[in-house]
Amino acid sequence: MPRFHCPVPLSARFEIDLPAGAARHVQVLRMQPGDTITLFDGAQDGAGGEWQATILRMGRSDVQVRVDSHTATERENIRPVHLLAGITANERMDWLVEKATELGVTSITPLLAERSVLKLKGERGDKKRAHWQAVAVAACEQSGRNRVPVIHEALSLAQWLHQQSPDEDAVRAVLSLAEGTQPLQQVLTAPAQAVYFLSGPEGGLTAQEESLARAQGFAPVTLGPRVLRAETAPLAALVLATL
Repeated sequence: MPRFHCPVPLSARFEIDLPAGAARHVQVLRMQPGDTITLFDGAQDGAGGEWQATILRMGRSDVQVRVDSHTATERENIRPVHLLAGITANERMDWLVEKATELGVTSITPLLAERSVLKLKGERGDKKRAHWQAVAVAACEQSGRNRVPVIHEALSLAQWLHQQSPDEDAVRAVLSLAEGTQPLQQVLTAPAQAVYFLSGPEGGLTAQEESLARAQGFAPVTLGPRVLRAETAPLAALVLATL
């Protein structure tokens, strides 16, 4: 059954007009009145689950549906994983956001690392963030997730550290090629313990950035003997953290 993100309050026997994006998707699929669809609001802190709905009317640019019933379906990982990922070039960041969403990431902070090729500021940064959020929504619709990961504002590592409130229970890990690293699995203890994973762009983090992260409690970790691409490493970490 087709699934659509519908970020509005939903309740049984409630008739609503679908948001523009969902309505356009329904029309592209050439669905008709009487067809059934699945809706989810995507909220991280909401009731969750998903709703079955019936299409009532197809307009030229709008679609009206009746919300029928709720199913308390959850497909989230037990462990919350927050990625701080160095912004990669071209479409690789889109791919990272999409695949991380499919794998269950809780949030992504695009990192304005010193070696990031793409520099985002002002209106351009806002548009790129909205684009990545839309990529995450589409990945949720495809993968069956009912809670959409938050794509935060792009920040430098120093800015992110300055804005964060202390969370003594969370694990902090930084992907490192320096000596003294340990396997990521060794820093993960309780299955439901949140983890913040930091990785760099192409070329990795600079020595200064890694030093700053380690000074703020990020444990240097490795994912194995091979050097992974900037868009691959966070996904490998996400898989290991949610096993």
